[in-house]
Amino acid sequence: MHTAAAIPRYAAVPVGLVAMRHAEASALLCNQRFFLAGSAHARLHHLRRLDDRLAAHLDGLAVAGEAGRQACDAALGNAGRGEVFAATVLAVVNHDLPRLDRLLALAEALPAVREASALAVGWAAAHSLRGIAKELLDSPMAFRRSIAIAACDAHMVDPGVALAGAMADSDAMLRAQALRAAGECGRTDLAGACLEAIADPDPACRFWAARSAVLLGERHRPVRALHDAALMPGTHQSLQALSLLFKLATAEQAAPLLADMRDKPARLRDAVRGAGAVGDPRVVPWLLSLMDDPALARVAGEAFSTITGLDLAWLDLECRPPQDFESGPDDDPAHDDVAMDEDDGLPWPDPAKLGDWWRANAERFQPGQRYFMGAPPAWAHCMAVLGSGFQRQRIAAAEHLCLLRPGSKLFPTQAPAWRQSRWLAQTQDD
Repeated sequence: MHTAAAIPRYAAVPVGLVAMRHAEASALLCNQRFFLAGSAHARLHHLRRLDDRLAAHLDGLAVAGEAGRQACDAALGNAGRGEVFAATVLAVVNHDLPRLDRLLALAEALPAVREASALAVGWAAAHSLRGIAKELLDSPMAFRRSIAIAACDAHMVDPGVALAGAMADSDAMLRAQALRAAGECGRTDLAGACLEAIADPDPACRFWAARSAVLLGERHRPVRALHDAALMPGTHQSLQALSLLFKLATAEQAAPLLADMRDKPARLRDAVRGAGAVGDPRVVPWLLSLMDDPALARVAGEAFSTITGLDLAWLDLECRPPQDFESGPDDDPAHDDVAMDEDDGLPWPDPAKLGDWWRANAERFQPGQRYFMGAPPAWAHCMAVLGSGFQRQRIAAAEHLCLLRPGSKLFPTQAPAWRQSRWLAQTQDD
């Protein structure tokens, strides 16, 4: 029999310290999620694993009560994307409108964290947004209406009559968000307004208007706007415009632009990506020829996989990185380049093995035909890629689905993974 004196005593960890650790972990995981959600090496189950960890830390903040709120407030001294995300999710879950008001004001003042605010409101469960979403949609402040529209998009919910008004607002940021949502929500009734907005003075609005018009079934006027956006390298919208433009073009239509880009060293990577989006098997020998160049090998391998559907790592068609190859930022404070390697996570293709595979399988691919993940884009095939592909492949599959059936809602591949899994399961049951 144990006496009371024999029972070991453990020091209780202060709730404030635990909450602080939850806040730090939430911010870190959120930042990792931004990268993972657009990566070339993560599948839905990888995103689910990270999202489950993130949700557990956010739950810990909610359970901690006032200590959780104080931990988030303390973390906001950094005011990074992850810190704003965690604090905003907590405010929404607690229905703490004054705190949410302050956080949205902070995000409006700091453009670098606005994306985190939109993710946070879209992350929250539908029941947590009751009342909040409508209040934001009805707000006289353009930024708050844009956040509400983004949240509706993340839940695959149509914002309703508020969307048309936002598309004509004087605030360019709100117009851009509304124009984006019009296409992603499948609002075919707004296709005409999207076409008109292609002449918007704001370049972001022009891009989203063109993209939405394409998703809603327009195939002529938006192409020039997409072409213009694609010719502005160095922007995220340029890459999106390029990808969509090449998904629309036939192999013959794409050939002159690809040839022009191949002749310009600064656009060579874009040409490789474009070749993967066009999906014409006639570009495969060129892609194979690039795999000996360390700067282009991995992106060429990704384009090869986009066309053929091969998982290079799984099929042992990869090789070791070149000796002394370094990528991404280093620890030297004297170096100005701190950007992440955009090919990080991609396998290094083995040119010899892939060349052998192509010679043995090339006859399965018809020259001039578009191939996406080993087959011509079709509804069932693209739905399968949504369930099993890597994130960048899933993003492409979602766009292909809208191009196949204009007016369909664009599947939100950035939404919480458990929500995506539920939607995919419902689609399979229908």
